[in-house]
Amino acid sequence: MNMKRMNSSFILLAAIFTVLTGGDCSKKGSPDPTPNPNPVPASNDVEMWLTKADQSALLQKQSTVLSFGTTPNVFANIEVDSATSYQSVDGFGYTLTGSSAYLINRMGTNEKTALLNEIFGTGSGSIGVSYIRVSIGASDLSPSVFSYNDMPAGQTDPTLANFSLSQDLTDLVPVLQQVLTINPSIKIMGSPWSPPVWMKTNGNSMGGSLQTQYYAVYAQYLVKYIQQMQARSIPIHAITIQNEPEHGGNNPSMLMTAAEQTNFIKKSFGSCFSDSRYQYKIIVWDHNCDNPNYPITVMNDPAAKIMWMEPLFHLYAGDGVPFQRYTMPIPTATSILQNNGPVPMEVLMAISNGI
Repeated sequence: MNMKRMNSSFILLAAIFTVLTGGDCSKKGSPDPTPNPNPVPASNDVEMWLTKADQSALLQKQSTVLSFGTTPNVFANIEVDSATSYQSVDGFGYTLTGSSAYLINRMGTNEKTALLNEIFGTGSGSIGVSYIRVSIGASDLSPSVFSYNDMPAGQTDPTLANFSLSQDLTDLVPVLQQVLTINPSIKIMGSPWSPPVWMKTNGNSMGGSLQTQYYAVYAQYLVKYIQQMQARSIPIHAITIQNEPEHGGNNPSMLMTAAEQTNFIKKSFGSCFSDSRYQYKIIVWDHNCDNPNYPITVMNDPAAKIMWMEPLFHLYAGDGVPFQRYTMPIPTATSILQNNGPVPMEVLMAISNGI
């Protein structure tokens, strides 16, 4: 570069700088304009806790500010309309299996208390689980197969004289009682995998159906379960009629068609529901999302629909959201209609296999 041209450029830049900074130092410059106040920090509209698979963060509250605003952006909108109500939420939780209760109950006292407080407590370091599903009798995730009224082969007990919760008094009941001391408002759902085998068409803990002659007896079996749990200060919030009624391959399990479930509810179990001493919800279907017509059949029956019934969906099969196509008035359950409108019915969804 030509040195003369470079010096001229430097002089020009220096002159411009002088003009911009006020030039004559003998004159007092005008006072600086009042500085803008600091911007108001964005409020945190959403609190967030993070758990990572590598356990580098475990239920760790995040300091990231998440706030709603009106600045146009490409993000999805979250619209809250307080004038429109959909189904209510009873709680969030898991299935507490017999095997889990067995393992939890064999932990040291301090370790067990710490674990249950972490899962069911409501403090800042707890998950705050608010709903538990337990099996009525054994599930396929219990250490052994049993019902609450097992009899020697060839014998029956239609008066339920031998009904007993004894198989669950060692582990499940004590764990539930401790959970309730931690969170007295937690809700508990009972789900049967199978009735006693002497009530079934095949006399086996796997598959088979409920003999019609034992419909009333089985209804009383479920009522006795509610009574004896309540006597141990364990209130039952809801009862499902049959876990996975179209899958008879687990041990234990039982098959139950929509027609059979409808008849059992309206002819036997429904009459127990009218007893004001035991306020619980009747849960129908309790299986996958691929057959929503099953709960529709049950809940549309003229005699059965006077009960407060709700469908429960598992996520092992189906599109995951069949209930978006149905609506039902609450609490009379007068009908379920196919449409694309809102869903003012309570729908339960089982997502986790359990604790």
